[in-house]
Amino acid sequence: MGEQIPVRTKPQDEGGARSPFGGALKKDFPIDPEWHNLNHGSFGTLPKAVLARLRHYQDAAEARPDSFIRYDYPKLLDESRVAVAALVNAPVETVVFVSNATEGVNTVIKNLAWNDDAKDVILTFSTAYEACAKVADYIVDSTGGKVEHREITIDYPLEDEEILQAFREAVKAVEKDGKRARVCIFDVVSSRPGVAFPYIDMIKVCKELGVISMVDGAQGIGMVPLDLTNADPDFFVSNCHKWLHVPRGCAIFYVPVRNQHLIPTTLATSHGYIPKSIARGSPLPPSAKGQFVNNFEFVGTKDNGPYLCVKDGIAWRRDVLGGEDKILAYLWDLNKKGIKYVADVLGTEILENSKGTMTNCSMANVALPIWIGEKGRGAKESDAVVATQDQGTAFQWMSRTMVDDYKTFMSLFVLGNRYWIRISASVYLDMADYEVAGKVLKELSARVAKKEYLST
Repeated sequence: MGEQIPVRTKPQDEGGARSPFGGALKKDFPIDPEWHNLNHGSFGTLPKAVLARLRHYQDAAEARPDSFIRYDYPKLLDESRVAVAALVNAPVETVVFVSNATEGVNTVIKNLAWNDDAKDVILTFSTAYEACAKVADYIVDSTGGKVEHREITIDYPLEDEEILQAFREAVKAVEKDGKRARVCIFDVVSSRPGVAFPYIDMIKVCKELGVISMVDGAQGIGMVPLDLTNADPDFFVSNCHKWLHVPRGCAIFYVPVRNQHLIPTTLATSHGYIPKSIARGSPLPPSAKGQFVNNFEFVGTKDNGPYLCVKDGIAWRRDVLGGEDKILAYLWDLNKKGIKYVADVLGTEILENSKGTMTNCSMANVALPIWIGEKGRGAKESDAVVATQDQGTAFQWMSRTMVDDYKTFMSLFVLGNRYWIRISASVYLDMADYEVAGKVLKELSARVAKKEYLST
């Protein structure tokens, strides 16, 4: 169980050591050589070395199921909790794992006790990940409207201060209506568009206004610096399988001690739950850990191998890539340079504010020369226009064509009346990959201009 993760030799050239990042790293990932993986932000991927550790844990579980699951697994799980707690600067007793960020958000929102006076309001932003916004919708439906869900509309590009002001005004409007802003769900880095969100300042404003902060860091750990002790959110979840190079699905779930009493059960209630009305035992070995940690340690029988790989992913990033600071510096630099290059190829623009904070992450967005309904401000004569009634058809055609004809995928979305593309910078990509992206998108846009999406 104590074997070390395999470490590949860092690439060298005649002049000595060179950067471990970029295209030379692709051979260490199980990515099809013909596939251009430009959408790391959706599902992530992991190096072969960490994949080997996953197989090791799975084999150990199959070799001696009871020995491994009952006695070895909790110790290995604690090793990953210790490793990730250090990475995000959080006390170990505040950190557990869930399968993904959506599960973490569900766990919080479905555990909260809602007041009977029908004054509680859940706030989200219009850029919230749809699955997480639907959690709030579910609470509205399941309480018979006792809880209200209000969406704060934001239209990018925006300065961080404008987002904070929109939140303040939304809380003020809730209070003016005689209600209370109970909780706000917001991002670390939003999904579509893929932009850095001012989550640290949002946490501060939530504290100031008495609103519970539920931070959805689905895009977070491994691509932006995290210091949870200093940021001090009420609840925080972040996918490890996206940017931390851990198998799917795995997410860190952080709950400070002051709020752990608000989470009495895991999403699937299991052995860790302590009933109030009756004493009920557990078939698992006794543990001296706190209730919160015990609750999430074993939630039914499933493959928890990804959780055990967290420490291995962190070790690989340290030993092979040089650690978190070097990784983030590479990702942010490539993200900013790469997206600008693609915009220049297309003759369009990137999504950014005046201070450049929206691209302080590993994802960025570029406008396609394709409009919906009619051309907007700044359009060129050569830009294409898709009829409003055909926008869905064109959207699906472009998405599928990228996969079928170009062996790649870039996240497509609509902002205003224009199609945009999100591209993910990754440790195994370099500017050559952005050259591919520019070529693909330029040709794809030309095919849309010829209305090929109508001939399928």
